[in-house]
Amino acid sequence: MICYQLCCANGHTFEGWYRDSAAFTRLKQENLLSCAICGTPKVEQALMAPAIVKGRSQPKKPEATEPVATPPQQHPEVPAATQQPEPVTPDNLMSALRQIRAVVEENCENVGSNFADEALRIHHGEAPERGIYGDMTASEREMLEDEGVDVLPLPWVRKTDS
Repeated sequence: MICYQLCCANGHTFEGWYRDSAAFTRLKQENLLSCAICGTPKVEQALMAPAIVKGRSQPKKPEATEPVATPPQQHPEVPAATQQPEPVTPDNLMSALRQIRAVVEENCENVGSNFADEALRIHHGEAPERGIYGDMTASEREMLEDEGVDVLPLPWVRKTDS
């Protein structure tokens, strides 16, 4: 998974998670990206600080989390006075949740009811590291937390209200 800091034409900044840089490029070329705050399709990569990794004493643990957008931040090139927060309405919220669902479906593998087992296999290095999503019970979630597996439950909304 790769995380990009994104910025829209209206000055909103947010994170976008993608399977790899090619997935981001393809979505951008097909005009399938939009601002997580205002919905404008005019989205570009924002400048990001490089990640500098020093030697590790422990191997990196694979994560079984799903991509999500983070809260907006002010864009440094747009004066704060011109940035008005988007009002939170049921329509805006549903739109954002549908966008999250679309990103998850595009960039992660649906493992259905095998989510807990597959997340545990990834965590133990028994399965390839990748983004997954699916269903789990409350007891399975407790088991994953006890094992130290990071999971992020997301509200799974319908694709449309029709």
